[in-house]
Amino acid sequence: MTAVTTARRESRLGTVALPAAVVVGLLALLQLLSVTDVLPRSYAPPPTEVLAALGRLLAGPALWTDIGSTLVGWGVSLGIAVVLGTVVGMLLGSVRWVQWLLTPVVEFLRPIPSIALIPLVVLTIGGARDGAVFLAAYAAVWQMLVAAIYATGAVDPVARDTARAYNLSRVQTVRWLTLPAMVPGLVTGVRIASATALIITVTSEILLGGVPGLGQGLNLARSAGDLTRMYAYVVVIGIVGLAINTVLTVLARRVVGWQGARR
Repeated sequence: MTAVTTARRESRLGTVALPAAVVVGLLALLQLLSVTDVLPRSYAPPPTEVLAALGRLLAGPALWTDIGSTLVGWGVSLGIAVVLGTVVGMLLGSVRWVQWLLTPVVEFLRPIPSIALIPLVVLTIGGARDGAVFLAAYAAVWQMLVAAIYATGAVDPVARDTARAYNLSRVQTVRWLTLPAMVPGLVTGVRIASATALIITVTSEILLGGVPGLGQGLNLARSAGDLTRMYAYVVVIGIVGLAINTVLTVLARRVVGWQGARR
């Protein structure tokens, strides 16, 4: 037992140490290229200066306010995308006449990038947080829609026939059969939609103007010519995305882990 525990600890340490070593090596390489002017300092300041700027940001309240604003916008847009995409996806995947009616509309709207809708959003919703939420939800809903459509087909035909034999109502079938079978596919859809929602949320904060968040902070640093602060915001955006993905990955493992036993 001790040997097994030690092996597991060493394995976990390796999974953390190796990526960390790669990151440190890349930072050292960038530092060397920057201080030797292989990469112009006017475009690529040394990582040590970026980290110093990041430390100053972390010490003040502005960065944390920006992180909170971005996370609120991301959370609202992702929630809208998850609910809307799951409901419509279930209908498209299980009701033939709904599929026949809505598929042309879905296939027409899905290729349109959300950023292309910015002029329309500014004219109708406005360039504030509501507009950014709409753009992010619009971009993320398609991932959830596709995931829900495919997840609806994951229901075991034998289980479906059994539910029909026991005269389960449509609500009972959805509650006890369809939704549990869809969970693994929906979890994957949430992870993909989450990344899309974060990308478009930050992009909207950059392009719309007047929307507080990490995107606006990055844009203000760029406008002021403060490259170290700008790159510090880039690092923070990456860390926020990594943290969100890590949390969702842990939750996904727990959800999918007991899903098979429950079904």
